[in-house]
Formats: sequence, structure tokens, C-alpha cells
Amino acid sequence: MAGDKKKAKVKRRRWRRDDTELTLLALPTTIWYFLFSFLPMFGIVIAFKEFKINGGFLKSFFTSKWVGFNNFKFLFASKDIWLIIRNTLAYNIVFIILGIVIPVAAAIAIGQIHSKRMAKVYQTAMFMPYFLSWVVVTALVWAFLSFDKGLLNNMLETLGYERQQWYMKKQMWPPFLVFMNLWKGVGYGMVVYLATITGIDKTYYEAAGIDGATIWQQIRYITLPLMKNVIIMMFIMKVGGIFYSDFGLFYQVPRDSNSLYDVVYTLDVYVYKQLRTSTTGMSAAAAFVQSVAGCITILTANAIVRKIDRESAMI
Repeated sequence: MAGDKKKAKVKRRRWRRDDTELTLLALPTTIWYFLFSFLPMFGIVIAFKEFKINGGFLKSFFTSKWVGFNNFKFLFASKDIWLIIRNTLAYNIVFIILGIVIPVAAAIAIGQIHSKRMAKVYQTAMFMPYFLSWVVVTALVWAFLSFDKGLLNNMLETLGYERQQWYMKKQMWPPFLVFMNLWKGVGYGMVVYLATITGIDKTYYEAAGIDGATIWQQIRYITLPLMKNVIIMMFIMKVGGIFYSDFGLFYQVPRDSNSLYDVVYTLDVYVYKQLRTSTTGMSAAAAFVQSVAGCITILTANAIVRKIDRESAMI
């Protein structure tokens, strides 16, 4: 009996044709991850060096002086570090909340449209901005907000008002940046949630309709509960990037205006500016802190979700 079980176990472990096909299918992605995700990780060492270009990259990498945690000390000793962290966290908290609530609401609204043709039109219109580069968006924003030739200032002048320096008005940029982030990203999130809604068995709604449930009751007791796992998964993934910011949104759209320094300076902008001043080690230290903090937040969020509802956790 024991011998038969052992033979069965050996047979199950044999390499099969399906395993070969799946391996070949996964091979391009595995190679991509190795080349662009795992191989560059040795660059973390730069955060602990006074990196100076001296010949080729490898020569500079090995000959640069070790400075231990000096780059990290200088990073946290910077007078702007708490402003940078505040901006990064504050914007991302707003982006996470609105980036879940609004796409879910939009997906539910489009799911309720009876005309499939109009639903596709609305879906496409909301999804299109996602494909636009921030460089293109920056040019469009400049066309509206430019002091000399901006459309908005031309309209104000026509109505008898003075032209405004929009790129110097701090108070308008936080809500404007939140709006731009939503305008560009809501379509993508909506498609993810709409796919979930499409996969819900229609018999649930038919049974609820027979029992007299209203549209709002069907959304509350059928749609939202069945979307819960996807919403939680998207939330955990977004929380993992809470220490990252969209460089194009915070650097290109405001056109690196010094007047907006207090409201657009985030960690990614800081890393880029440090690279421009040749302090590669300090920018690498900032990026390393971002990665570690992001890993900690995503694991913490997953652990909290697992304690509340184990089936909804990612790992």
C-alpha cells in the first residue's frame, strides 16, 4: 500500500508537456523581470557610496568611496524633507480614497446604462485620457493657463478682468492636481471595476428584482459585496505606492515653477533634482527609502486586511 502511494507520488512529480508549455509562456515575462526588475537591484549599493563618475559605470561603481549611512543622514537632515514627505503622503491619501470611490461609482453608473452603444461611448471617453503622456497634458494645461496667450486669461480679459498668474497661485494647485490625477486615471480604474461587474451572475439581479428590490438596494446588497475583493486588492496595491508620486503630474504639469514649491515638491521630484545636481548617492538613498517604506506599507495593509477578512488578503 505504501509502495503504491510512493509510485503515485513519483508519477505526479514527472515533468509533463503542459509544464513545458506553461514554462515557455512564462519565459518572456520572467526574462523581462530579471533584466529590468531584479538585475538593477544591485544599484542599491549606490545609496551607501559617494558615487562619482570616473570612466565607465562599472569602474565608477567599484571605485566610489563607501560612506555608510551618510547619504541617509543628509537626506533626513534636509530642511525640506518633512515638507516633501507631507506633500507625498497627503496627495496619495487623497488619490487613494478618490481613486477608489469615483471609479467604482463610475463603473456602477455605466453598468446601469441599458444602451450598450452609449455605455461603450462613455467608457471610451473616460478611458482615453489614460493614454495621454503628461508631456501632452502639460502642453494642454499651458494653452489654458499661460499668462500671455492662455485661453482662460483671454476669456477673463474679454470679460473685463485682469490676467492672472496661474502658475504663481499656490491655493489653486492642490485641488487642480487632484482633478488632473482623477481625469487621467479614473478611466483605467473604472474598466477594472466594470469587468468585475460584468462577471457578476445576472440571476442575482433577476431574483432581487422579483423580490421587489430597487436599483439602489441591488447595488448595495449585490454589486458592492461582490466587488469587495477587487476593491480591497486595488486598495492594497495603491497603498504600496503611497511614498511614490507621479513625476509627470508634479514636475511637468506645474512646469517646475518655483512659486509652487511648497505644494508640488514630492519625493520623486526631489530624487530627480538631486540627480541633476550630481548627488547620485543621495538620490539613490531617497529612492531606497521609498522602496522600503512602500514594502512595509503594503505588507501592513495586507496584514490588517487578513485579520479582518482572510479571504480578501492578497497573501
